[in-house]
Amino acid sequence: MGKLIWGLLLFATVCWQNCCATDPEDTQSRGHVPVIVVGGTGDLAKKYLWQGFFQLYANQVGKGHTFSFYGAGLSPGEKGTPLLFEILKDLSCPLALSAERCALVKEQFLRLAQYHQLKTTEQYQTLCQQMDKQLKQEGMVEAGRLFYLSVPAFAYADIAEKINTTCRPPAGAWLRVVLEKPFGHDYVSAHTLAIELSKSLKDEEMYKIDHYLGKQVVSHILKFRKENKEHLEPIWSTHHIERIEIVLKETLDAKGRIQFYDQYGVIRDVLQNHLTEVMTLLTMSVPADLDNSDETLQNKLKLFSTLQRLNRNSAVIGQYQAYTAEVQEELNKTKDYFSRTPTFAGVLIHIDTPQYEGIPIILMSGKMLDERVGYARILFKNDVFCVQDQSSVHCKPKQIVFYFGHGDLKYPAILVSKNLFTPALVESGWNEINENKDIGVLGLPIKDYHIQTPVVQTEAYAELISHIFNGRKDCFVSTENLLASWSFWTPLLDSLVKEYPRPYPGGAANGNLLNLKLRGQELAFSNEALVNVIKQGQEENFQVMQGKFRGNDMISAWAEELVNRLASDLEAAAEDAVRNGGVFHVALSGGSSPLALFQRLALHHYAFPWRNTHVWLADERCVPPTEEGSNFRSLHDHLLQHVRLPYFNIHPMPVQLNQRLCVEEDAGPLLYEQEISRLVNNSCFHYVLLGVGHDGHTASLFPDTKLDAHGDRLVALTESPVKPHQRMSLTVKAINSAQRVSVLVMGKGKHELLTQLSRVKGISQKYPITRVQPTSGTLTWYLDYDALLG
Repeated sequence: MGKLIWGLLLFATVCWQNCCATDPEDTQSRGHVPVIVVGGTGDLAKKYLWQGFFQLYANQVGKGHTFSFYGAGLSPGEKGTPLLFEILKDLSCPLALSAERCALVKEQFLRLAQYHQLKTTEQYQTLCQQMDKQLKQEGMVEAGRLFYLSVPAFAYADIAEKINTTCRPPAGAWLRVVLEKPFGHDYVSAHTLAIELSKSLKDEEMYKIDHYLGKQVVSHILKFRKENKEHLEPIWSTHHIERIEIVLKETLDAKGRIQFYDQYGVIRDVLQNHLTEVMTLLTMSVPADLDNSDETLQNKLKLFSTLQRLNRNSAVIGQYQAYTAEVQEELNKTKDYFSRTPTFAGVLIHIDTPQYEGIPIILMSGKMLDERVGYARILFKNDVFCVQDQSSVHCKPKQIVFYFGHGDLKYPAILVSKNLFTPALVESGWNEINENKDIGVLGLPIKDYHIQTPVVQTEAYAELISHIFNGRKDCFVSTENLLASWSFWTPLLDSLVKEYPRPYPGGAANGNLLNLKLRGQELAFSNEALVNVIKQGQEENFQVMQGKFRGNDMISAWAEELVNRLASDLEAAAEDAVRNGGVFHVALSGGSSPLALFQRLALHHYAFPWRNTHVWLADERCVPPTEEGSNFRSLHDHLLQHVRLPYFNIHPMPVQLNQRLCVEEDAGPLLYEQEISRLVNNSCFHYVLLGVGHDGHTASLFPDTKLDAHGDRLVALTESPVKPHQRMSLTVKAINSAQRVSVLVMGKGKHELLTQLSRVKGISQKYPITRVQPTSGTLTWYLDYDALLG
């Protein structure tokens, strides 16, 4: 008797035992579903996937569907078959099944399973022809075909192409292909993978799985927010939330996974996917219809568009001390090899919306920590100050904790501190419980929480496999969502490539070594003590040096220290000007060199007298000020929006007048010159910051142009050799009238330019920077060692 006949007999038996009645929805979707697990004898399949498919089968028996299961791999049948059935024999019964029924269901599940070698196109073709033939013989209609790719990501495109060309289901049946993370290594690789997969599969056919979205607490975050909308809406904002923490701590090391882990590290392995998904659920707009996958995914994308860009100062990284030895052993590296792969990371994220402005969101994960636990915590500001009776519940932290499991509490739960509000039950399958154990959760005794927990705990993969079967995509990662996430994380990953992680011993011995602290919009280790296990390079041998360049003062250092020094000097100049005259006028150039300075000023110089500062532009491109090519837009994004500068103290160049860009008849330069003359004493800026291009231009004063033609004008339209050609710039006269002029030059690419400038005596038409010679003020060159030494 064929396996499908066995399935039908079991269906009839179970229906009779349960007096089942099939609802209309089941009737419409009735049919056969072949399940093919590629990589079906691997570690993931053994631990989670087959248990999840057994749970699916047990749940669906008697609801109009029949199944066949295929474990597939590269091994030949004689080797793969016994491996598969060893896995299947150890499957545990779902709690809802009686022992008698479970034995019957499990026996049938084993009868419906078989192993196939899937390596070549011909083998895929043979398997699918066999499935088609069997269905035809049994007279069954195929409802859909499910492939689960539990294989490395580099194999996805090839397998997808084989499925597309040899193994698509017949017309009218669905195809669902499940892909495990990692989906790429960065934005470029993820985009390339997406293009390759799109050649074979439609987006609706792909289910990119993140098993964290199947965890019961995570999958109920939006439901909790919606059910408690009345309580949460008034307090879910910057006025009430102190910070958000999303944490996954592990006690295990990376042994056995080194080949994968050393390529990816903790940020790619955990933060870019699991913890980012949790963050989006906590901060995105709650969909009007939680069952609408499209609305959910679109709301996630909107959230990504509001995240502030990450930089090197947004993160701290660490590595447990035994890690490099494990890498040397598993990857056959020499004893002098050192891995920079982080096994611990903390990242600070900000959302640039009025609702979340200023709220620090900390994502943290690491291996070899003191406990295994995962949670998301929303800590609220406490407006109660207790003079006495500090033990009162009103004096304690106000918080909501989405507790994923493990730790002291052991089970998944949603906890709301009793001094916040009494939450509505998230759904009927959850209970509110009273816990009187002598334990605490994140600073509160367990008795001080309202606690909700699922009546029946389910495994994440089992939940997601059920969603895949039912065609629900809201718990999966869309291609757009994936690329948005990689676009957000890739700049940070690039900035960390050459960083050495902080070593930590592991477990309880870590002590306070990994504690984090917020410094404005930066994240740092609170304990500055470092264990130096790396022989540092030549940068350790150079401090800040002072000297002369082209007859003027020169300050040189490595890039970070140079920027720190320039920021301090600029602040000192501002304080001096305000002390003497009550106001500070500074003109800033565009380009990439000043960006690090702007960020340094925004994040560290809280005493800077911004309220008394007027910010002017030294030059501007003739583009709308909202475009990314605009110097004003860059200045706004990296500095102005982060400091308390009165808006009427900001002076963008008027490059767009009468809906036109830099038209001479509109007299934009004259308007700017008049504004300078009206506000700046004697039209002499206190400070002008310049950069130098590879061709020797400064501000927007370019080589081989008639700079003398500007005469006594302070502002002029100029022509650039590169697009956009039209520019507006302070003239040589305006620059040389300043009390202080600084020239910032950074990067190895500027070494040849500095060499040439050092040989030029006096003024050269070829190098407009040589015309910068303050009449009565000072000129200081700030040169980093990369530019100076090459």
